[in-house]
Amino acid sequence: MYTQNEIKQMVIPLLKSKGKSYRKFKKVLARKAKEIEPIATITSDGLETTNRARTGDYIVKNQTDAGEEYVMSPQKFKDRYKYKKRSKAGYSEYEPKGRITAMEVNKSFLKKLKLNEEFCFEAAWGSKMVVKEKDFLVCPMGGNEIYRIARKEFFETYEKERE
Repeated sequence: MYTQNEIKQMVIPLLKSKGKSYRKFKKVLARKAKEIEPIATITSDGLETTNRARTGDYIVKNQTDAGEEYVMSPQKFKDRYKYKKRSKAGYSEYEPKGRITAMEVNKSFLKKLKLNEEFCFEAAWGSKMVVKEKDFLVCPMGGNEIYRIARKEFFETYEKERE
């Protein structure tokens, strides 16, 4: 398994030269964690990663077919989302405002980095994150982390920025 620093060293130069800019267009549901809470991010193709929300962190739920959840610190959440309205079950709806640089994990990418069709790396929060061929590796604009977005969920939530 690669560390977050190793994956950044491998992927960020490729994102800078061949990555494309995308914006998240799909609104999300989010709530604040009231206590320590384990969160499993499960996409349409299975378990992606796990994390532990601390009191005050945001638990974000994408409005995709999988409804995958993930954890964000209050500052990252504030930087990436804008409040829209109250929702149900303790959630509120938020509009995304962040942008990412992304690239598909295709055969050329895997060959160039000498990676298998499926590999793992340590996410910025310290948990294992699985990556499969045809997924997307992304970095938030101005960010300093790499994470995976499963292919189906990527296209359900992101669109290419106009050039």
